[in-house]
Amino acid sequence: MFTPVTGRTVIVTGGTKGIGKGIARVFAQAGANVVVVGRDRATGEAAAAELGATYVQADIAQAADCERMAAEAEQRLGGIDVLCANAGIFPDVKLADMTERDIDEIFAINVRGTMLSVKACMPALERSGHGRVIITSSITGPITAYPGWSHYGATKAAQLGFLKSAAVELAPRGITINAVMPGNIETEGLAEMGPDYRAAMEASIPQKKIGTVEDIGHAALFFATDEANYITGQTIVVDGGQVLPESLMALEAM
Repeated sequence: MFTPVTGRTVIVTGGTKGIGKGIARVFAQAGANVVVVGRDRATGEAAAAELGATYVQADIAQAADCERMAAEAEQRLGGIDVLCANAGIFPDVKLADMTERDIDEIFAINVRGTMLSVKACMPALERSGHGRVIITSSITGPITAYPGWSHYGATKAAQLGFLKSAAVELAPRGITINAVMPGNIETEGLAEMGPDYRAAMEASIPQKKIGTVEDIGHAALFFATDEANYITGQTIVVDGGQVLPESLMALEAM
Protein backbone atom coordinates (compact mmCIF):
# COMPACT_ATOMS: atom_id res chain seq x y z
CA MET A 1 0.00 0.00 0.00
CA PHE A 2 1.40 3.39 -1.01
CA THR A 3 1.26 6.43 1.24
CA PRO A 4 -1.64 8.61 -0.01
CA VAL A 5 -0.91 11.91 -1.75
CA THR A 6 -4.09 13.35 -0.25
CA GLY A 7 -3.80 17.10 0.34
CA ARG A 8 -0.54 17.52 -1.55
CA THR A 9 -0.33 20.19 -4.23
CA VAL A 10 0.42 19.02 -7.76
CA ILE A 11 1.10 21.31 -10.73
CA VAL A 12 0.49 19.79 -14.16
CA THR A 13 1.74 21.94 -17.02
CA GLY A 14 -0.21 21.32 -20.20
CA GLY A 15 -2.83 19.85 -17.88
CA THR A 16 -5.84 21.18 -19.73
CA LYS A 17 -6.04 18.43 -22.35
CA GLY A 18 -4.47 15.21 -23.60
CA ILE A 19 -1.96 13.34 -21.47
CA GLY A 20 -1.67 16.27 -19.06
CA LYS A 21 -5.39 16.20 -18.34
CA GLY A 22 -5.17 12.46 -17.73
CA ILE A 23 -2.32 12.98 -15.27
CA ALA A 24 -4.29 15.72 -13.53
CA ARG A 25 -7.36 13.47 -13.29
CA VAL A 26 -5.39 10.63 -11.69
CA PHE A 27 -3.89 12.95 -9.07
CA ALA A 28 -7.26 14.59 -8.38
CA GLN A 29 -8.88 11.19 -7.89
CA ALA A 30 -6.05 10.32 -5.49
CA GLY A 31 -7.01 13.32 -3.34
CA ALA A 32 -4.32 15.79 -4.38
CA ASN A 33 -4.90 19.50 -4.84
CA VAL A 34 -4.27 19.90 -8.56
CA VAL A 35 -3.24 22.99 -10.50
CA VAL A 36 -3.63 22.70 -14.28
CA VAL A 37 -1.58 25.11 -16.37
CA GLY A 38 -2.19 26.09 -19.97
CA ARG A 39 -2.20 29.02 -22.36
CA ASP A 40 -5.88 29.03 -23.38
CA ARG A 41 -8.09 30.34 -20.59
CA ALA A 42 -11.39 28.89 -21.84
CA THR A 43 -9.93 25.39 -22.21
CA GLY A 44 -8.14 25.68 -18.88
CA GLU A 45 -11.13 26.84 -16.90
CA ALA A 46 -13.29 24.10 -18.41
CA ALA A 47 -10.73 21.44 -17.53
CA ALA A 48 -10.35 22.78 -13.99
CA ALA A 49 -14.11 22.75 -13.47
CA GLU A 50 -14.35 19.18 -14.75
CA LEU A 51 -11.50 17.93 -12.58
CA GLY A 52 -12.18 19.96 -9.45
CA ALA A 53 -8.81 21.61 -9.94
CA THR A 54 -7.34 25.12 -9.97
CA TYR A 55 -6.41 26.75 -13.26
CA VAL A 56 -3.40 29.03 -13.83
CA GLN A 57 -2.94 30.64 -17.22
CA ALA A 58 0.71 30.61 -18.25
CA ASP A 59 3.05 30.16 -21.21
CA ILE A 60 5.77 27.95 -19.80
CA ALA A 61 8.18 29.03 -22.53
CA GLN A 62 8.39 32.36 -20.67
CA ALA A 63 10.39 32.59 -17.44
CA ALA A 64 8.11 35.27 -15.97
CA ASP A 65 5.05 33.10 -16.54
CA CYS A 66 6.74 30.13 -14.84
CA GLU A 67 7.62 32.25 -11.82
CA ARG A 68 4.03 33.51 -11.64
CA MET A 69 2.71 29.95 -12.01
CA ALA A 70 4.74 28.81 -9.02
CA ALA A 71 3.82 31.89 -6.96
CA GLU A 72 0.09 31.51 -7.66
CA ALA A 73 0.14 27.82 -6.78
CA GLU A 74 1.84 28.59 -3.48
CA GLN A 75 -0.46 31.49 -2.73
CA ARG A 76 -3.67 29.61 -3.50
CA LEU A 77 -2.79 26.17 -2.12
CA GLY A 78 0.01 26.78 0.37
CA GLY A 79 2.92 25.10 -1.37
CA ILE A 80 4.05 22.82 -4.19
CA ASP A 81 4.76 19.14 -3.61
CA VAL A 82 4.80 17.78 -7.16
CA LEU A 83 5.54 19.30 -10.55
CA CYS A 84 4.43 17.31 -13.58
CA ALA A 85 6.36 19.01 -16.39
CA ASN A 86 4.12 17.75 -19.13
CA ALA A 87 3.45 20.65 -21.52
CA GLY A 88 4.62 20.03 -25.05
CA ILE A 89 3.76 20.30 -28.72
CA PHE A 90 4.29 17.80 -31.55
CA PRO A 91 3.86 19.45 -34.95
CA ASP A 92 4.54 17.31 -37.99
CA VAL A 93 7.08 18.63 -40.52
CA LYS A 94 9.75 16.85 -42.54
CA LEU A 95 13.37 17.97 -42.15
CA ALA A 96 13.57 19.24 -45.76
CA ASP A 97 10.67 21.61 -45.09
CA MET A 98 11.57 22.59 -41.52
CA THR A 99 12.17 26.26 -40.75
CA GLU A 100 14.11 27.98 -38.00
CA ARG A 101 10.79 29.02 -36.51
CA ASP A 102 9.62 25.38 -36.41
CA ILE A 103 12.75 24.39 -34.50
CA ASP A 104 12.76 27.37 -32.14
CA GLU A 105 9.08 27.00 -31.25
CA ILE A 106 9.22 23.34 -30.30
CA PHE A 107 12.45 23.71 -28.31
CA ALA A 108 11.04 26.76 -26.52
CA ILE A 109 8.05 24.83 -25.22
CA ASN A 110 9.30 21.26 -24.88
CA VAL A 111 12.82 21.91 -23.56
CA ARG A 112 13.08 25.48 -22.30
CA GLY A 113 9.58 25.22 -20.84
CA THR A 114 10.49 22.08 -18.92
CA MET A 115 13.67 23.64 -17.54
CA LEU A 116 12.04 26.95 -16.61
CA SER A 117 9.14 25.18 -14.90
CA VAL A 118 11.48 23.11 -12.76
CA LYS A 119 13.63 26.13 -11.89
CA ALA A 120 10.61 28.20 -10.86
CA CYS A 121 9.19 25.47 -8.63
CA MET A 122 12.47 24.43 -6.99
CA PRO A 123 12.20 26.58 -3.83
CA ALA A 124 8.66 25.44 -3.04
CA LEU A 125 9.47 21.80 -3.85
CA GLU A 126 12.42 21.94 -1.45
CA ARG A 127 10.27 23.45 1.28
CA SER A 128 7.68 20.70 0.89
CA GLY A 129 10.09 18.08 2.25
CA HIS A 130 9.04 15.53 -0.36
CA GLY A 131 9.42 17.39 -3.65
CA ARG A 132 8.83 15.46 -6.84
CA VAL A 133 9.32 16.37 -10.50
CA ILE A 134 7.91 14.11 -13.20
CA ILE A 135 8.71 14.93 -16.83
CA THR A 136 6.58 13.66 -19.70
CA SER A 137 9.10 12.65 -22.35
CA SER A 138 8.36 10.10 -25.11
CA ILE A 139 9.65 6.94 -26.72
CA THR A 140 9.94 9.02 -29.93
CA GLY A 141 13.46 10.42 -30.06
CA PRO A 142 15.16 8.60 -27.19
CA ILE A 143 14.19 5.12 -28.47
CA THR A 144 12.13 5.22 -31.67
CA ALA A 145 11.80 7.41 -34.76
CA TYR A 146 9.04 8.65 -37.04
CA PRO A 147 9.31 10.79 -40.20
CA GLY A 148 8.23 14.37 -39.60
CA TRP A 149 9.09 14.36 -35.92
CA SER A 150 12.87 14.78 -35.95
CA HIS A 151 12.59 18.11 -34.12
CA TYR A 152 10.08 16.62 -31.65
CA GLY A 153 12.29 13.60 -31.06
CA ALA A 154 15.25 15.87 -30.44
CA THR A 155 13.35 17.74 -27.73
CA LYS A 156 12.25 14.54 -26.01
CA ALA A 157 15.84 13.27 -25.95
CA ALA A 158 16.99 16.67 -24.66
CA GLN A 159 14.56 16.41 -21.75
CA LEU A 160 16.27 13.19 -20.68
CA GLY A 161 19.69 14.81 -20.94
CA PHE A 162 18.44 17.56 -18.65
CA LEU A 163 16.94 14.97 -16.30
CA LYS A 164 20.26 13.34 -15.45
CA SER A 165 22.18 16.42 -14.34
CA ALA A 166 19.10 17.95 -12.74
CA ALA A 167 18.71 14.82 -10.61
CA VAL A 168 22.20 15.33 -9.20
CA GLU A 169 21.56 19.02 -8.48
CA LEU A 170 18.14 18.46 -6.93
CA ALA A 171 19.11 15.52 -4.71
CA PRO A 172 20.64 17.63 -1.90
CA ARG A 173 17.41 19.66 -1.85
CA GLY A 174 15.36 16.53 -1.17
CA ILE A 175 13.74 16.61 -4.62
CA THR A 176 13.55 13.66 -7.00
CA ILE A 177 13.11 14.01 -10.76
CA ASN A 178 12.09 11.21 -13.09
CA ALA A 179 10.42 10.83 -16.48
CA VAL A 180 7.57 8.89 -18.01
CA MET A 181 8.06 7.92 -21.66
CA PRO A 182 4.68 7.29 -23.32
CA GLY A 183 4.15 5.30 -26.46
CA ASN A 184 0.97 5.78 -28.48
CA ILE A 185 -1.72 7.18 -26.20
CA GLU A 186 -5.40 7.93 -26.82
CA THR A 187 -5.44 11.73 -27.13
CA GLU A 188 -6.84 14.44 -29.38
CA GLY A 189 -3.53 14.38 -31.24
CA LEU A 190 -3.82 10.67 -31.99
CA ALA A 191 -7.35 11.16 -33.31
CA GLU A 192 -6.02 13.78 -35.72
CA MET A 193 -3.61 11.23 -37.22
CA GLY A 194 -6.57 9.31 -38.65
CA PRO A 195 -7.87 5.72 -38.51
CA ASP A 196 -5.16 4.26 -40.77
CA TYR A 197 -2.40 5.53 -38.44
CA ARG A 198 -4.25 4.13 -35.43
CA ALA A 199 -4.70 0.72 -37.02
CA ALA A 200 -1.04 0.56 -38.00
CA MET A 201 0.04 1.50 -34.49
CA GLU A 202 -2.23 -1.06 -32.84
CA ALA A 203 -0.78 -3.72 -35.13
CA SER A 204 2.76 -2.84 -33.99
CA ILE A 205 2.01 -3.01 -30.25
CA PRO A 206 2.19 -6.45 -28.56
CA GLN A 207 -0.84 -5.64 -26.41
CA LYS A 208 -2.73 -4.68 -29.62
CA LYS A 209 -4.19 -1.54 -28.08
CA ILE A 210 -3.50 2.15 -27.67
CA GLY A 211 -2.76 3.32 -24.15
CA THR A 212 -4.92 5.70 -22.15
CA VAL A 213 -3.96 9.03 -20.63
CA GLU A 214 -4.63 7.48 -17.24
CA ASP A 215 -1.93 4.88 -17.91
CA ILE A 216 0.55 7.74 -17.97
CA GLY A 217 -1.08 9.35 -14.95
CA HIS A 218 -0.66 6.22 -12.83
CA ALA A 219 3.04 6.02 -13.70
CA ALA A 220 3.45 9.66 -12.70
CA LEU A 221 1.54 9.03 -9.47
CA PHE A 222 3.96 6.24 -8.56
CA PHE A 223 6.95 8.56 -8.97
CA ALA A 224 5.19 11.06 -6.69
CA THR A 225 4.70 8.64 -3.80
CA ASP A 226 6.79 8.52 -0.65
CA GLU A 227 7.70 4.95 -1.55
CA ALA A 228 9.51 6.21 -4.68
CA ASN A 229 11.71 8.56 -2.65
CA TYR A 230 14.92 6.65 -3.49
CA ILE A 231 14.32 6.76 -7.25
CA THR A 232 15.72 9.73 -9.16
CA GLY A 233 17.11 10.43 -12.61
CA GLN A 234 15.23 7.44 -14.02
CA THR A 235 12.72 6.76 -16.78
CA ILE A 236 9.81 4.40 -17.23
CA VAL A 237 8.44 3.40 -20.62
CA VAL A 238 4.65 3.06 -20.82
CA ASP A 239 3.90 1.73 -24.30
CA GLY A 240 2.20 -1.67 -24.20
CA GLY A 241 5.49 -3.27 -25.25
CA GLN A 242 5.76 -1.27 -28.48
CA VAL A 243 9.55 -0.91 -28.40
CA LEU A 244 10.21 -4.61 -27.76
CA PRO A 245 9.70 -6.44 -31.10
CA GLU A 246 12.63 -6.17 -33.48
CA SER A 247 10.21 -6.17 -36.43
CA LEU A 248 6.58 -6.81 -37.34
CA MET A 249 7.68 -10.37 -38.11
CA ALA A 250 8.26 -10.88 -34.40
CA LEU A 251 4.62 -10.04 -33.74
CA GLU A 252 3.41 -12.21 -36.62
CA ALA A 253 5.39 -15.11 -35.14
CA MET A 254 3.15 -15.06 -32.07
